[in-house]
Amino acid sequence: MGEIQKLTIDGKNYVLVSEEDYEDLIDSLEAQAIMARVAAGEETFPHELVVELSQTDSRIRTYRKYRGMTGSELAAAAGISQPHLSDIENGKKAGSVDVLKRIATALRVDLDDLVV
Repeated sequence: MGEIQKLTIDGKNYVLVSEEDYEDLIDSLEAQAIMARVAAGEETFPHELVVELSQTDSRIRTYRKYRGMTGSELAAAAGISQPHLSDIENGKKAGSVDVLKRIATALRVDLDDLVV
C-alpha cells in the first residue's frame, strides 16, 4: 500500500489514498464477502463448468451431466416425461416457466442459470 494522508476538512477526518490502493481495498472487501459466503456453504462451480455453460446449446443438459443425473432421473425429479425433457434439452420445445422452475429446483440452480 502506498502513502496514506490524513486530512481534516471542516472538522471531519478523512484519509486520502491512491486510486490503485482504493481499488485494492474494495477488491479485498469483495473477496472477503465472497469467501464468507463460500465458508457458509454457498456452492461454487469449477472453471471448466463455467466455460462449458458459456458455450453449450443446452444449459439444462450441462447442469444435468454435472450433477451426474440421467435424463430419466431429472425428468422424474421435475415431474415431466423423459421425452419432454429431451425435447427441452434439444431446443425442440421451450418448456413452460413452471416446468423450467421444477427442472432448476431438481438441478439445485436458479431459474436464471438455465435461461440466457
